[in-house]
Amino acid sequence: MANVLGAKIKELRKQKGLTLEQLAEKIGSGKSYIWEIENKGVKRPSAEKLAAIAKELDVTTDYLLDNEQTEISEGLTKEMYFRKLGQLDEDDQKRIMDMIDAWSKK
Repeated sequence: MANVLGAKIKELRKQKGLTLEQLAEKIGSGKSYIWEIENKGVKRPSAEKLAAIAKELDVTTDYLLDNEQTEISEGLTKEMYFRKLGQLDEDDQKRIMDMIDAWSKK
């Protein structure tokens, strides 16, 4: 069985320009753990680590775990945008909404 999860993580990591070490550091893990996921297919990666990897790679854990979904859809892109927006403080969210309003009036 192909390691779809590992292939997705490797591809996304490279698209972001991250090394194994950099991704591992960002999620509080070791380089060998990321390498094993990408190359050997860790049988049961922890939900915590998968969530951290997904966050760093700007995707959802659902995308990473879905063997059928091999391309990032427009819906996933929008979902990640809204997640990031929701993590901003209220003032920053208002500024972004003001910019969107200004652009939509053009």
